[in-house]
Amino acid sequence: MPSYTDKALLQFIKNKDNRNFGFDLLVKTYQEKLYWHIRRIVINHADADDVLQNTLLKVWSKIDTFRGESGLFTWLYRIATNEALAFLRKKKTKFLLPLVDLEEKLGKELETDPWFDGNEIQKKLQKALLSLPEKQRIVFNMKYFDEMKYEEISRVLDTSVGALKASYHHAQKKIEKYFEAD
Repeated sequence: MPSYTDKALLQFIKNKDNRNFGFDLLVKTYQEKLYWHIRRIVINHADADDVLQNTLLKVWSKIDTFRGESGLFTWLYRIATNEALAFLRKKKTKFLLPLVDLEEKLGKELETDPWFDGNEIQKKLQKALLSLPEKQRIVFNMKYFDEMKYEEISRVLDTSVGALKASYHHAQKKIEKYFEAD
């Protein structure tokens, strides 16, 4: 599939005759990155698929409101992040779980997830990430796994670069302690 710039994708989508084609290209361009970003937040494959679908539905319904003040990639990640966090809040409420118990439940789901194909070290890293506060976990995921620059993360999370650097540093230290405790 030829790659298109975000500007070209938006031009297709804004054109009434090419709207579906443009959106299909947008999905093909960003679907995998968004899936893995969401998956690292919600852990479970089926949940990640559901959240991705909700994310894409929201993008479809809101694409006309995209003003281009941020990059398309940033806007998509912000929606995906918000949808994943909203999903976790609903899950916590549904099971009447405090956040700590939800993270424990997600850790147990990771153990039994047939879609998780990582080795023991990757599984341990995911468990270490679940022990982090939500913001530190998301910042770590975006910086480490998605290889995003602090400036990009800042636009997605609407947080200062300094705060992100501090969150990432604290996350690294906690992950190191988690591995040392073993």
